[in-house]
Amino acid sequence: MMISYDHWSEVPRTWSAWPWHFFKPKEVACKGTGKLSINDRLIGKLDILRSRLGLPLSLSSVFRTPYYNAKCGGAPRSMHLFGLAADIRTVNKDRNLILELAKDLKFTGFGYYRTFLHVDLGRKREWGKWDV
Repeated sequence: MMISYDHWSEVPRTWSAWPWHFFKPKEVACKGTGKLSINDRLIGKLDILRSRLGLPLSLSSVFRTPYYNAKCGGAPRSMHLFGLAADIRTVNKDRNLILELAKDLKFTGFGYYRTFLHVDLGRKREWGKWDV
């Protein structure tokens, strides 16, 4: 199910409108515009990932509007545009454990960056690498 709001602040503060424990609407909304359009499967999986990790997770990017995606250099058909991707900050975190948990949760797209791990629910693929 897709949830959309013109701005994250419009999300009702009820359990039925936002049933996730670990992430707030502001964290997953477009950083450039505040618009929120997210797939509930993605946030559900991120919530489980955070629960299994047992430590706070910081998301640097989840949903992006086309304007903001272009501004930050995102791919033209980025999964962020569809609310199906998240960039998880990995600085001072066990990034291999985060990756293992994400794979266990059946995320399908993985991008390895110096300071974050991109996960998504698009087609199966991986890019980049982490220097060990």
